[in-house]
Amino acid sequence: MLPQHLPRFFVRQKITLMVNRYEILGAREDGSEGEMLAFAQQKRLKFKEHVIFYRDEAKTEELFSFKARQGLDVRAEHDVLDSAGRPIGYFKKEFAASLIRSTWTLSYGSKTAVGQERNMTIAILRRIWDFIPFLGEVWIPFVFHFDFLDQAGNAVLTSERKKSIRDRYTISVPDETLDFRVAASVAVALDALQSR
Repeated sequence: MLPQHLPRFFVRQKITLMVNRYEILGAREDGSEGEMLAFAQQKRLKFKEHVIFYRDEAKTEELFSFKARQGLDVRAEHDVLDSAGRPIGYFKKEFAASLIRSTWTLSYGSKTAVGQERNMTIAILRRIWDFIPFLGEVWIPFVFHFDFLDQAGNAVLTSERKKSIRDRYTISVPDETLDFRVAASVAVALDALQSR
């Protein structure tokens, strides 16, 4: 059974030709990666994004998902759904604000939070890098982080990218009311949907 809340977990991406695969891993007491809590797969070039999280790579049990309300839209809104398809949270990329510094809105329960790239300089350098033909798609040399703050300025979720060949993230969730399924969905979306 999934935990209601996890103060820390990890996301590891596995890149294959047609899909992005993500492992959601718990954190051990010593801070190292623990057991796999969920496995997600994102098919590339889909008209309408729908990422399903499973118990394991064999896809034996669907745990939760996130699904776009619109198809192929840079302003697409995404619902986080439980295993029965009921909404438990919501997020979207703020297109205009993201032209300079990637910005997301997250909503769960009665709370709303806004997440932005932590470092403005890195945000600008990443945009310049994206204009170099083919290089931006193959290799991203920048380590970037996101901080989500509620309306009172309190941290609710942070995503910190680690230096490695494949994408790895440490996710911290200081807000105990933020459901693990919503936090994991946003953590994967920050990688899977970031370039849109």
